Amino acid sequence: MTKLNRRQFVAAAGAVAAMGHASDVFAQADNRPSITIAVQKISNNNTLEIAYEASNVATRWYNNFVEPLIDTDWTGDVMQRPGLAESWKRIDNRTVELTLRAGVKFHNGDPLTPEDVAFSFGPDRLFGVPERQKAGTADPKSLPSPLTKAGLTAYPSLEKIEIVDGRTVRFVNKTPDLTLEGRIAMRVGCIYSRRAFAEADSWLSFVRKPIGTGPYRVRDFKPDTYLILDAFDEYWGGKPPLKSIRFVEIPELASRMNGLFSGEYDFACDITPDQIAMIEKDPRFDVVGGPILNQRIVVFDKTHPALVDPRVRRAFGHALDRKLIIDTLWAGRTEAGNGLQYPFFGQMFIEDWKLPEYDPALAKRLLQEAGYNGQPISYRVLNNYYTSQVSTAQIMIEMWRAVGLNVQIEMKENWSQITARDGGRAIYDNSSSTFFNDPVSYVPGTFGSNGSYGQSGMWKNEEFERLIPVLESSTDMQERRRTFRRMLEITERDDPSITVMHQTANFTAKRRNIAWKPAKSFVMDFRARNFSTK
Repeated sequence: MTKLNRRQFVAAAGAVAAMGHASDVFAQADNRPSITIAVQKISNNNTLEIAYEASNVATRWYNNFVEPLIDTDWTGDVMQRPGLAESWKRIDNRTVELTLRAGVKFHNGDPLTPEDVAFSFGPDRLFGVPERQKAGTADPKSLPSPLTKAGLTAYPSLEKIEIVDGRTVRFVNKTPDLTLEGRIAMRVGCIYSRRAFAEADSWLSFVRKPIGTGPYRVRDFKPDTYLILDAFDEYWGGKPPLKSIRFVEIPELASRMNGLFSGEYDFACDITPDQIAMIEKDPRFDVVGGPILNQRIVVFDKTHPALVDPRVRRAFGHALDRKLIIDTLWAGRTEAGNGLQYPFFGQMFIEDWKLPEYDPALAKRLLQEAGYNGQPISYRVLNNYYTSQVSTAQIMIEMWRAVGLNVQIEMKENWSQITARDGGRAIYDNSSSTFFNDPVSYVPGTFGSNGSYGQSGMWKNEEFERLIPVLESSTDMQERRRTFRRMLEITERDDPSITVMHQTANFTAKRRNIAWKPAKSFVMDFRARNFSTK
């Protein structure tokens, strides 16, 4: 190898600098840290399309590479704030106009345009069969979008996206909607590159390496194993603080913790409260988190022979000593609130609504009145998909058996087995999240005929169906409030679809020298505003 002395080296450097390429020779090493995050699961459907992966596990990573027009301050007051749209305004009760932020680039280098917004809410991504399939020009490997259900649930009355000019779009609804801004801010409303989708070999190849605008871009994704993101230094919000982020799937809590202690992982998710003190005995680590805008629930299939009578379903709720569960399994770090709702709903919050009181005598009486005679009721459970899921299930089983309910745990491997319509489905664990400050963000999409329980054939109520358009379209807040109260009465008392267990608490262990704030959601934010090393 030819060696240069100091004088020759300086001279060569000067010549290169004069040519305008000094940065190529003297580019400094990227000294930003890379982190590894141990999670119990990465995705449920083996894609990175958040509308298809709408779950607690996917909520952790989506916002790092795709973003909505209207953002949510998940680590602050949980209110809406500018995202890819720098501002927005109401035109009328059916129309919201948004001004796109200047200088936003996709990971492929393309600028954000109104056409990308229209694509992200159009038939190629949501609401039906992609245009290139309808035209007969699609590659045979292409798949129709499976996101129609997600689109119709999040935007049931969206009429069109109007492109006003090069930086302005309008969302036009078919009906009035006082909550349209919140809908635009939902995770389903993230914006993707139209060109990248058109050039992808198939729908599946695109959703496994989507092109968004976030601070990190997808480098590699191996389902059930890992997801690797790299910094996108042209991010409109400033240079990301991390060189790369690696999510690894580690189902067992003990393995996640051992990896944290050994230095293999920088973050370990879904820590149970009983492990917090042990982790924090080590001065290298701390645990952050608390209650989030998600609630753990038990779901009923009212078509099951033992659950047809609503009094049997009501008995489940009255048999639960929620305080005991919270005090023992959660160390008092969460609460059982006012049913399936949250105070940040403001005037839509029903303050005097309460969960079914713990009353074993009432539960027994309801079962007797319903003529329940001990028929087996299957309780389908995943192996700690939710924090402390198995131990919670074991405690509840004993509470239910104490009042005469013959509930039998069936351990399952995945959600397809949990929800299978095989004649044995009766009750199972689930959770419910809200994504903006109004019950319309989850109520129709959960309990309506087009919602998750309606589509699965588990629950339908005709009066509830008639109330959905009122909640979605009324411009009278008092009418909407009365409607929501009645919906709570139906789904939690008169014809129970669920019983609420408690508000979810989300705890994450991390290296203590990392300054990072947890969200009031499963979201993990690694922008510059929310990550630094001490």
